[in-house]
Amino acid sequence: MKTRNIYWVAQFAGWVAYATLLFIAIVTRDNAITFETVLSVILWVVFGIAVTHAQRFVFLRLNWLELRLAPLIPRVLISSTISAIVIYSCLFAVDYFLEYGRATKENFTVSNLVLGTISMAILILFWNAIYFTFHYFQKSRKQEVSNLELTASNRESELKNLRSQLNPHFLFNSLNSIRALVDIEPAKAKKSITTLSNLLRQSLMIGKENIVTVEQELDIVRNYLDLEKIRFEERLNVQWEIDDSLLSKEIPPFSVQMMAENAVKHGISNRKEGGDVIVSIIRSDVGFSLQIKNSGELGTKIDLGVGIQNIKQRLKLQFGSTAKYSLVQIEGYVVAKIEFTDERI
Repeated sequence: MKTRNIYWVAQFAGWVAYATLLFIAIVTRDNAITFETVLSVILWVVFGIAVTHAQRFVFLRLNWLELRLAPLIPRVLISSTISAIVIYSCLFAVDYFLEYGRATKENFTVSNLVLGTISMAILILFWNAIYFTFHYFQKSRKQEVSNLELTASNRESELKNLRSQLNPHFLFNSLNSIRALVDIEPAKAKKSITTLSNLLRQSLMIGKENIVTVEQELDIVRNYLDLEKIRFEERLNVQWEIDDSLLSKEIPPFSVQMMAENAVKHGISNRKEGGDVIVSIIRSDVGFSLQIKNSGELGTKIDLGVGIQNIKQRLKLQFGSTAKYSLVQIEGYVVAKIEFTDERI
């Protein structure tokens, strides 16, 4: 329901409810229903709606809804008092000329007028409190939505910047792998270039996405490791441990590929005898995990490189506390892992 519609529903409902209670009180007191009683109650509703609506016009015209609480309170008190005087004076005058109820010529006194005005001022003040509370709540919600939109916009901008770093970094490392083959093994270099072409085509397809499936990511990883296997031959032994039920899960693009790249660059290439790279996509106690194990030692100084720093930042931006990256030494293997909690399943 629109704010304007809510306002009019509240106006009519509030004043009619008040007038109904007033009508019951008068009838209970006089034990009779007269034309004057009905007219008086109707006038309560009419004058109440008319004056408070005029008061609302003043609020909007003078931009009081944007004021802080300290300058607003005295203005609302004065406005409520003036509105109460206007309403009660009109009702008192009508009752006086009708010679009915509380304002007959016999009890037309200043004290009655003052007491009636004070009672009406309290009622109008209550009306204003509800009105301003509602608008402050609406303003707070709009501000919250605006802040969320700004945060989302900043996050999207940062993600685009992070994604833009991946392709040049990825291309450089892949070309660097082929360079060593060009002079000594041209045939393998040619085959590697074909594999790289397929790899780059896939990377361009998913490079603009914030999220890809595990299956899409594994296609990139397979081509990358095939490319490296041409260079390392028997020094690189690749193993796969894939839970097929997780292939449709969504993850950041190049997340597994970057871990695989680090495993080859910092692990296998530094070992004369080579070693294993084990790619695992498995369920865990908290959800599921992406894991790359490579033969080697982690060492005391850990250099995560541009790619992994990139992945860690994107995980933080996109998934918050529901995803985390870790790098540990387990026996003779360096284990890089991204774990997703059950909230991501």
